[in-house]
Amino acid sequence: MGKKRIIQKTKEELLKERERIEEATKKEIKIQPPQAVKEGKIYISSSYNNTIMTLTDPQGNTLTWTSAGNIGFKGTKKGTPFAASKVAEVMAQRAQKLGINKVELFVKGIGSGRESAVRSLVNRGLDVISIEDITPIPHNGCRPPKVRRV
Repeated sequence: MGKKRIIQKTKEELLKERERIEEATKKEIKIQPPQAVKEGKIYISSSYNNTIMTLTDPQGNTLTWTSAGNIGFKGTKKGTPFAASKVAEVMAQRAQKLGINKVELFVKGIGSGRESAVRSLVNRGLDVISIEDITPIPHNGCRPPKVRRV
């Protein structure tokens, strides 16, 4: 086996890469000015592994979204209540930038970040109209396995 060569980037390449990453993170939230949206819906999807929040207008068109992984949490830390509260803070800031102050909350999933996300949204100054749980529940379950013959 030969020696392994390590490719080192120059300072110019590192600066270009950093600028590219910063441009990707500074995406502007686009909304049409004629629509004066004052109300919205926030969908909170909380699983064991992540918390995802989506802000929509009353018709259901997505305005913006964020998640624990999007903020910078990695691995098992994405599913914690602390990460969910940070996601809710970012979502509240984005909603206020868009001019939305009244929201309906729709919570889905069984993760540990459900309640902390709702509390954090309320504490950040959003006027919560209603909270609804839309977690899918099986009515009769799946078919049981065949009886085992020994």
